Parts: sequence; C-alpha cells; structure tokens
Amino acid sequence: MTSHCQSCFARVAAAAFALAVVATPSAVLAQVKIGSSLAVTGPASFLGDPEKRTLEMYVDEINKKGGVNGEKLELVIYDDGGNANKARTFATRLVEEDKVAVMIGGSTTGATMAMIPVFEEAGIPFISLAGGISIVEPVKKWVFKTPHTDRMACEKIFTDLKRRNLTNIAIISGTGAFGKSMRDQCVKVAPASGITIVHEETYGRGDSDMTPQLTNIKNKKGVQAVVNTGFGQGPAIVTRNYRQLAIEQPLYQSHGVASKQFIKLAGDAANGVRLPAAALLVADKLPDGDPQKPVVTAYTKKYQDKTGQPVSTFGGHAYDGLMIFVEAAERAKSFDPAKVRDEIEKTKNFVGTGGIVNKSPKDHLGLDQSAFRMLEIKDGDWTLVPESDS
Repeated sequence: MTSHCQSCFARVAAAAFALAVVATPSAVLAQVKIGSSLAVTGPASFLGDPEKRTLEMYVDEINKKGGVNGEKLELVIYDDGGNANKARTFATRLVEEDKVAVMIGGSTTGATMAMIPVFEEAGIPFISLAGGISIVEPVKKWVFKTPHTDRMACEKIFTDLKRRNLTNIAIISGTGAFGKSMRDQCVKVAPASGITIVHEETYGRGDSDMTPQLTNIKNKKGVQAVVNTGFGQGPAIVTRNYRQLAIEQPLYQSHGVASKQFIKLAGDAANGVRLPAAALLVADKLPDGDPQKPVVTAYTKKYQDKTGQPVSTFGGHAYDGLMIFVEAAERAKSFDPAKVRDEIEKTKNFVGTGGIVNKSPKDHLGLDQSAFRMLEIKDGDWTLVPESDS
C-alpha cells in the first residue's frame, strides 16, 4: 500500500472512529435510565425480589406502548442484599457512571438512608421503597417514598387496640434500622394514643430463638397485647415462639411482614396475628366502590400471571414509585431532574396500590391513615378487620 493510500485509509478510519464515538453516546442517551438498588437476595429478598420483578414487568409494558415522552425506559438494577455500604456504592455508580434520571429503590430503611446523601448532592429524584419515617421526615428536597411509615403503623395498631379495650402493651423489637425506628415511633405516639408500654424486649438480626424475651413478656403482669416491630425472618420466629409458649394475649406485627412469605415461615402460628397493611393484600375482598379496587385487582392479576407468585405490598410499592415518576415526567414533558422532582412533589389524587397519594412540599409521602387496612391472618390467609370491630 502506498504512503498516500495509507494516509487515506488512516483518515477514513479516524473519521469512522469519530462517528462511532459520537453515535454511541447518543444511542445510549435515547434510553432514559431508571436506577435501582434493591435487596434482591439476602435476608430482605422478600422485599427486593418482588420490587425488581415489578419494575421489570411494568417498564417492559411501558416500552411496548411507546415509552414515556416518546423515549424508551432502561432499568439499571443492582443487588445490595440489604447492605447499606453496598447500597451507597451502587448509588454513586448510578449517578456517576450510569447517569440515571431517577432512582426508584432502597428496599430497606438502612440502605435508603445510606443512599440519600448521594442523590441529594447529585440533584436526582429518589423515590424510596422503604418504611422508616426518617426517610421523609424532615423533608429532603430530592427524596420521596411510597410505603406507609412506621409511625402510621404504630397509630393504626394503637387505634385497633383501643377498639378492643387493650391499653397496656409490651413491645419486642428488632435492632435493625426499621425495627428500631418503628419502636421509637411507637414509644413516641403511645401516650397520645392512650397506650401504655409496660415492658420492652429486643432481638438481633441473626437470633433464631426469642423464647427468653417472650418468656419475660409472658411473666410480666398487666400486659394485654404484644407489638413486634421488625421485618424479615425475626417476626416469623417471634410468632412461632409466641404460640409455643401459649401466650394468650393478641400479637400484632408491623407492615414489614405484609407478604405470604411471613405466613409461610410462621405456619399455623400466624393465625390470629393482626397487622396494618395496604389494600393490595385483600384486593378481592374490597367493596366494589373502593377507589383502589381496580388498581390493586389489575396489579394482582398481572403480577401473579407473570410470576406465578402471590402479591406482596412490597412489589406494590415499586409499582407506585414507577408510576408516580412516569406521570410526573409526562406532566413535565421532560426528564430534566429538577422539573421531574417538582412534578413528583405536586402529585395529587394518584390512586396506587398503597393508597391515594397527595404529596406536597411539606409531605413527600402523601398518604394518610385511610391508606392502611387492619388485617388478621385466618386459616393462612389475609382477612379484613372491620373498622367497628372490637
């Protein structure tokens, strides 16, 4: 090859390379990236797995219908296993390398709290799927959440206790971020709710037997009911040990166990347990006039048909987060983070699986007590407790 031809070839190759460099980023940018860090595996996988499945299922459906604002969505999901340090590392990667337009994730309170500073500093909307009230109180500019708070759960449980004329309780709580947060909230709102906490016990994340703590509760005079603040396998162990000790007082669990996996782990011991949860778990039992019924029924059918698994409220939280983002982006006619953030904050009358959402600059959750239903487990299934039940 002559030097002239070599020169021509070099120029052509350089031009082609330049075109490739330009074309590749633009092709990537055609996909609007949604970031997510979830506990897909590990002790909190009962949270993260349905969240991941839900996000994948509905992003695929949205893309088949043409996307949002004429652009397709691309999911970027990392598995943090519920580990706060991993979650923060993935949050940084989502911001700096993946260049996400929004973050929908954080299965646990601990993981969420670790990621918040990253998205606050980057100015990217973060819709958390975790329960702790500390996520949105005090309000943080870029942070929102979809699940009911632990404080709301305490208040719902206490309202039900008062209906049953049960005012003296014991609390047994997990020492993880959610368990501790809900314990603190229950202690905080108990006086105003007319509830007296006469005894407390705790258990660690890896504990496999809570018999000693529950024996202390059983022997404590004046305890009329027991509230367990926690999620994961701990509450199932508490429930089994509770029945083994033949404790007669009513047992309440948190909304952190609102999945059939809890019932499976606890077995027959779960019968009689009450907990606050979203309407999603009792979709087929809601009256026809309930505004949530069409939404939760459709989600239930789609999820079960697609996965072959029963629904949990946790997958529902992911659905709500995704749809709140999509509607905000459509109203903004843009994926600009600041514009989308502003529209998320203006969300009104959004009917989701968790309730009817009305956000504001002072409320980045947007749910009230009407979003919670009191459920009781009977014969291995969820049943609605009538509001007038005593």
